[in-house]
Amino acid sequence: MGKEMLLIVTGLVLDEGVKLSLAELCETCKINAELVIEMVEEGVIEPEGVSPASWLFDALALKRLQTALHLQRDLRINLAGAALVLDLLEELEELRRLASER
Repeated sequence: MGKEMLLIVTGLVLDEGVKLSLAELCETCKINAELVIEMVEEGVIEPEGVSPASWLFDALALKRLQTALHLQRDLRINLAGAALVLDLLEELEELRRLASER
């Protein structure tokens, strides 16, 4: 008899126009505000707004933050390294997109 496996997938789908506050981003990713502030300082994510109280984060920032958390957890990459990896991945994605349009 074979074993059955149940896969439960949870997530948050953001419409492109939806923005998350700092508190909402922290709650969504289960992290504290200090880590988000560090990520902003290291260039991992870029908020809209001038101070943490007014920051808003779009879907791209959420995706970058989640990827950075995985890089830290799985590969033990520091925040500066995660920012570099994320920038390189985005550049690679753009180059692939341009090549596929030809």
